[in-house]
Amino acid sequence: MTTHQEIIIKAEKRQVTGKKVKALRRQGILPGVIYGHKTEPLAIQMDAHSTGLIMGKLTGTSIVTLDVDGEKHTAIVRDRQRDVIYEELLHVDFLEISLKELLRATVAIELVGEAPVSKLGDVIINHVLTELDIEALPMDLPERIEVDISGIETVEDTITVADLNLGEKITIHTPEDEVIVTVGFVAAEVEGEEDEMAEGSAEPEVISAREAEDEE
Repeated sequence: MTTHQEIIIKAEKRQVTGKKVKALRRQGILPGVIYGHKTEPLAIQMDAHSTGLIMGKLTGTSIVTLDVDGEKHTAIVRDRQRDVIYEELLHVDFLEISLKELLRATVAIELVGEAPVSKLGDVIINHVLTELDIEALPMDLPERIEVDISGIETVEDTITVADLNLGEKITIHTPEDEVIVTVGFVAAEVEGEEDEMAEGSAEPEVISAREAEDEE
């Protein structure tokens, strides 16, 4: 599991709303909003370039400090709107949180290590479950969960949610019987199959009407 690093995003209160927001984007300004934790939604604006660089490194549980005109807000990224063609950030929603209250989140599962079964050849490690539903205090929420596959020695071995040990501070809501990792076989090519397919795909002989009459 990875730990949290202090991330600060500079912002200002935003007065421009509605369709006029497009003009802000043309000026290199990224609009956003802060909501949640017993507060009224606060419209903000940030430098698009510097904020975009930071956003590229954040996960769903990354804790950020929004410095809005000197006023600090502790939050996580709840939603990002992007241009469907250019992938450019258009708007960011931040959820303000309390570090003293439990937070439920979906966290990515990352496989680490090397499975000994891979040395057998013709086998593949299947990463079945890629996310985990967990709950903890914000500072105890990992940005990702690492699952070690170095214990996978045979094709019968699996890793399930029940095999995880995230400590007493984290509650796992994903069912224990959910499978995270299995081992499968690589499909072997049948010898001669390509030749048969090639023969089957050969163009049929075309007989003209005159030739058909001659044959009759």
